[in-house]
Amino acid sequence: MNARLRRLLTATLISVSAFHCAQAAEWITSWAASPMASVPPPIFGPMPFALNNQTIRQVMHLSAGGAQLRIRLSNEYGGKPLTVGAATVALVRADGTVDKSSIRKLTFAGQTSVVIPAAAPLLSDPVELPVKPLSDVSLSLYFPEDTGLCTCHQAALQDGFVSAAGDFTAGDFTPAQTVVSRAFVAGVDVEVPHGKTIVVLGDSISDGIGSAQNANHRWPDVLARRLNAGTGAWGVANEGISGNRILQDGAGQSALARFDRDVLAIPGVAYVIVFEGVNDLGLSYGNITLPPETPGGPPRVLSGSGQKATSQALIAGYRQIIARAHARGIKVFGATIAPYEGAMYWSAEGESQRQAINEWIRRGGEFDAVLDFDAVFRDPAKPTHMAQAKQSGDFLHGSDAGYQAVGESIDLHLFR
Repeated sequence: MNARLRRLLTATLISVSAFHCAQAAEWITSWAASPMASVPPPIFGPMPFALNNQTIRQVMHLSAGGAQLRIRLSNEYGGKPLTVGAATVALVRADGTVDKSSIRKLTFAGQTSVVIPAAAPLLSDPVELPVKPLSDVSLSLYFPEDTGLCTCHQAALQDGFVSAAGDFTAGDFTPAQTVVSRAFVAGVDVEVPHGKTIVVLGDSISDGIGSAQNANHRWPDVLARRLNAGTGAWGVANEGISGNRILQDGAGQSALARFDRDVLAIPGVAYVIVFEGVNDLGLSYGNITLPPETPGGPPRVLSGSGQKATSQALIAGYRQIIARAHARGIKVFGATIAPYEGAMYWSAEGESQRQAINEWIRRGGEFDAVLDFDAVFRDPAKPTHMAQAKQSGDFLHGSDAGYQAVGESIDLHLFR
């Protein structure tokens, strides 16, 4: 082989190797929050607010790390175009302060400002900001015009900070307001050589209600810590919505309605954990009493309407999720519905349906794996109740200890 041919062959091999390396890099979702409409307002807690010539800063706790990241913004429930005047991301130090040396401007098709059409999401350009697994990143968004009521995620369990008038995306500011809902952001993706995303399709128990504020003690956080303590990059996208149901809209769109957006469209999704159904049962067979709309007025009673959440109807819903996921090569793990006697909408009729559903989840053989969260949460002496130490006080949501137990109960060998 002459020298010229050797050089040509070497260059070709280098090019092929570089191509395969480039091809190996892929996007996975490291953090997520499912968007919701502000109207009608959510049942459980505040959400609707608008911004005008203000900056909002939000912190996201990542699962997987990566060399680059990109942000998914959302105006999906906005009734008009949304102008983002400037946006930055940065690393957050252990003490909660922003590392100013890490601040990076976000761009959108190369521009530092963008208009998001009504009812649409928007993906930023990739930004070079290496992030470690289980680290925190800060997102600052400046809105120069009235946003209208936000496309938000109701329960952030993480404080967000709103400025007085002005663009503070490049520096510190004294908050004029603290908010407890996510605003205009739906996800953070990271680029990794090899990785996979696990989507959690759930309700308030996955959303983390009952856990400590600003502490990342939700059970999906526990799972993310366990997975990312080993090898590989594991994104855990928590798409839990407080009050969500499988069969009907209400607190967000139903699981069946939002499945394409919150599962199938998530980068790198290989697994989905389905942990929903208690709100379908509670609102079908029990009632929720809410405070009066006006002082001194009568209490409001929220009860189910439309399709009754029988065990047969819910099993049919689970089967739809399984079929739609399997059509994309995604494995589906079914979690049994946790005990909820003592909760505001428990009933004996709903309990009988829960028992039938859990028996099908355990014995039906239709899920790729079963996660028995009912067994983790329940009180052995009163199995229709959550154990005292594992519930947050309402016998519906977990405590930090309960969520820790759930996250630790999952066999990591299921994820390969």
